[in-house]
Amino acid sequence: MATTAADYMWFGEDFPDLAESYCITLVHNVPPDELLIRLGGQSAPEVNGVDALVDTAYDLWGPSITRTYFGMTTLGPWTLMIEPNGWHGVNEEKALPASAGTRWISHYDNVSASNDGSFLWAEDTELRIRFELREADYLTGTRAGDLVDVIRRLGFAFSEEPTETDDNLAVPAAFALAEHLTGIRITPALLQDTTFICGTAEFR
Repeated sequence: MATTAADYMWFGEDFPDLAESYCITLVHNVPPDELLIRLGGQSAPEVNGVDALVDTAYDLWGPSITRTYFGMTTLGPWTLMIEPNGWHGVNEEKALPASAGTRWISHYDNVSASNDGSFLWAEDTELRIRFELREADYLTGTRAGDLVDVIRRLGFAFSEEPTETDDNLAVPAAFALAEHLTGIRITPALLQDTTFICGTAEFR
């Protein structure tokens, strides 16, 4: 059975602090230590569970902050990177060079910034797809036309056919699209129980 947004409705309910502002990235065949290097990062102590990851990220945040904090773990041949209150994964200046020789799938949302969410697929430094989570009409990238039917089926909003549930489905649909492109399913247990390899990197 195909993955749908309904498979990820738990995210905002079970992890509201992370859902406030997050970026989740999956990178193929790039282990965490190499991903840290690609981002120009510095290592930080490991933490257990996404709640600790979120708490540490916000403890480090302040008016003079120049670096964002993230946690990483391996899922088969993929590395999962979670950024509480960060956005490296969808920052093209970071993501495109870091995607050299690999597939890079990332989605980001910030509930306090109107229409700020985005989805990015990069591969070998090429932007394949990018679009806003709540306004999917404006797809860009070299593969922009390839997944329109999938994006529509998952429930992303298109301006010509608004529905009352589009906004609520945007983030769950982003998780579902990431799974469609990677085969990796993110679960509540994974977020709760994983010990994350952590790091920081300068944002631009």
